[in-house]
Amino acid sequence: MLAKREIFEEHHDMFRESVKKFIQKHVAPYHDQWDKKGIVSRDFWLEAGAAGILCPDVPSKYGGADGDFRHNIIVVEELMKVGATGPGVSVHSDIVIPYIMNYGTEEQKKSWLPGMCEGRLIGAIAMTEPGTGSDLQSVKTTADITDNEVILNGQKTFITNGQNADLIIVVAKTDPKQGAKGTSLIMCEGDREGFKRGRNLDKVGLKAQDTSELFFDNVHVPKFNIIGEKGRGFYQLMEELPQERLAIAVSAVAACEAALEWTIDYVNERNVFGKKIAEFQNTKFKLAELKTEVNVAQIYIDDCIKKHLNKNFDAADGAMAKLWTTELQCKLVDTCVQLHGGYGYMREYPIARAWEDARVQRIYGGTNEIMKEIISRTLNK
Repeated sequence: MLAKREIFEEHHDMFRESVKKFIQKHVAPYHDQWDKKGIVSRDFWLEAGAAGILCPDVPSKYGGADGDFRHNIIVVEELMKVGATGPGVSVHSDIVIPYIMNYGTEEQKKSWLPGMCEGRLIGAIAMTEPGTGSDLQSVKTTADITDNEVILNGQKTFITNGQNADLIIVVAKTDPKQGAKGTSLIMCEGDREGFKRGRNLDKVGLKAQDTSELFFDNVHVPKFNIIGEKGRGFYQLMEELPQERLAIAVSAVAACEAALEWTIDYVNERNVFGKKIAEFQNTKFKLAELKTEVNVAQIYIDDCIKKHLNKNFDAADGAMAKLWTTELQCKLVDTCVQLHGGYGYMREYPIARAWEDARVQRIYGGTNEIMKEIISRTLNK
């Protein structure tokens, strides 16, 4: 349906076929069940690890498949194309893993990465707090460093994979007086004494994805668990957030493509006033506009992916990608719901669930208002 994409090579296409088969066997039949339970089965994670779906860009010496970020993108796209928003694979593979790969010691990589690639260890990152969202310099969670250990105290919320997570990167203040320079990243294992998981949050969408409150009450972890240099956490976050926002943009475009296909199928089957909905000029023109916008978005995002692979993708690029594609996603899905009529509001139809799931895309990863602020900083000459 979309323009031919030039960024993938033959081995990527082969990987995509294997991912599609995996999703049809291990995801699609169970997603409604996960949706009702509010959490994805740990069996899925082990199956995904065995199939090479998790962390495909991690080097083989750490348990990965020696792939590149394009392999990660394929997993995100294929999940979104079947409306499978439950598995928090992107957080695990595209967000948590890079902090370990780019800032972790060799010992940390050997300790954590193999289990994450296998699906034995599920990753999460704890940034947001009840009183702190996009402004990461204002986190209140503390990490007191002693001679032998780090002691964590604080609270986090809206944490994807929070119920399942075995490894949580905690954004904390090691020196509250230093602002951004006093922020560090600390790995906390899920079985540490003093660490507690709160409720699995009841969200508007992403029903199958576990999202939690997390509590740290004098949680003792070894100094080994400090990721990168003490006090460099904020700068590490700023370095990695463009990839997180690109992954969100990739998912947004894939969701748009899926919603458009479902809608085209529906309007060609449904009759109103003696003819197919697809035969009305309003329907044809609306769908023509949407198809054009999705094609433009895909070409744009593929260019962003190229820039990222060439290490030429900065904070403003990430902000623009997320801003544009998530705004498009919400607009497009809403239009597609309208074209479904009353059935578009029924959760038994995938377009209704896609509508629920789309709204948060403009919020997490930094709100779209913050994206505009980041972009605006490039306007001064």
